[in-house]
Amino acid sequence: MKARGKTSKGQVRIIGGERRGHRLHFVDQRGDLRPSSDRMRETLFNWLQAELPGARVLDLFAGSGALGAEALSRGAAHAVLVEKKRDRCADLTRQLTPLFGDRIHVQCADALKWLERRTERFDLVFIDPPYDLGLAAPACRVLEELGLLKPEARIYVESRRHDAAPAVPASWRRLREKDGGDVRAQLYLKE
Repeated sequence: MKARGKTSKGQVRIIGGERRGHRLHFVDQRGDLRPSSDRMRETLFNWLQAELPGARVLDLFAGSGALGAEALSRGAAHAVLVEKKRDRCADLTRQLTPLFGDRIHVQCADALKWLERRTERFDLVFIDPPYDLGLAAPACRVLEELGLLKPEARIYVESRRHDAAPAVPASWRRLREKDGGDVRAQLYLKE
């Protein structure tokens, strides 16, 4: 992670599907964005390949938008990206709406508060919050308690490898796990 307060310019590449090779650009004014690496995203989307066509996707803590964009590029029907920072929301909307039209909706909101006002259910959820804020476990709990997951939904949780894995509801079964660098990637099935 970069030092706080440092502005950097970056980009992530969509690595598969209809928008393969398209680059998403972002400015990281606070030095707190850490998009999932190409290698980790490739692994994740290999795990999810059969689940993506027609899926309703939720990308909490969207950041660069790479996970939601990748899911849409690979056949998801619809994606909601939730990001708290207004400048990032504007940037996500500006870059992703021309690519995916009405299949994508960017919500500028605190993820946990946003979840509390939802009723729609999702087939696939990405939970990749800033590591030091302790938001992964509460997000998992709220998704389960409010019934926002469809039967057999997949939930991807990314966390720092050297920290304890975030607690998830008992009704979730871990399907896959992979460590890479400082990252622990876990994929769950809601049973």
